[in-house]
Amino acid sequence: MSQKKIVSIEDRIPKLKQARKKKANRRLVFYLSIFFLLISIIAYLQSPLSEVKTITIKGNTFLSDNEIEELSGLTTNTNIWSLNKKAIREEIAANPIVDSVEVSRQLPRTVKIEIKELSRVGYVTQESSYYPVLGNGTVLHDAGQKLSNGDAPLLLDFKEEEYLHRMTAELEKLPTSILKLISEIYWVPTDDNKNKLMLYMNDGFMVDGTIRDFAEKMSVYPSIVSQLEEGSKGIIHIGVGAYFEAFTDFESQENSGEDSEDTTD
Repeated sequence: MSQKKIVSIEDRIPKLKQARKKKANRRLVFYLSIFFLLISIIAYLQSPLSEVKTITIKGNTFLSDNEIEELSGLTTNTNIWSLNKKAIREEIAANPIVDSVEVSRQLPRTVKIEIKELSRVGYVTQESSYYPVLGNGTVLHDAGQKLSNGDAPLLLDFKEEEYLHRMTAELEKLPTSILKLISEIYWVPTDDNKNKLMLYMNDGFMVDGTIRDFAEKMSVYPSIVSQLEEGSKGIIHIGVGAYFEAFTDFESQENSGEDSEDTTD
């Protein structure tokens, strides 16, 4: 029979002590690592290394970078970890030019602000200058220019702000492809219809329309034009129903009306 090796308690005690010592050392190293990590984090948060170094702004056309920075309240002394992104968004979005805002951190020391401005839907004229008008009816009086860019129609004779706002809200809904076809929009209210409009198009047609549901009704314009004979010119009516009236027919009606007046006299 094989004999089992007998280990005395004296031989085992040093090994147990050594194992306990190693375990205690590992625990000490772990706690010291945590301690120094916390100290490093606190030191970092209190140092200039945690302050915003760069503010990147994208999407702005009408507002300058400086204006957006001022609205945000951010400075190079702002701690990047103490950003209140919701408050920054609300402050910038309070500007009537701004449609939406996104704020994000880009480590180590950059804050990125992406804004979407309301689109320019037209121009108004005043003292030989053209002023952009946004989709909410805001006129940018600080952005006057001597010429319009041709990227949006002129809004003429809108003497009441309420109707200008209604008009711009409709233009905001229009596809850019149709908006760029419009050269001038005149507000021509009557006693029966204060929403009446007359449009001059870049392709030579005129449009008789109304502010009410303008975007929806104007959406058929390209389809109507595509069905007309080449060289046709006239007025496209989009008020009640949609139909085309050639300039020759229109002139005939005017002449007929004048003849009737002469007969009456």
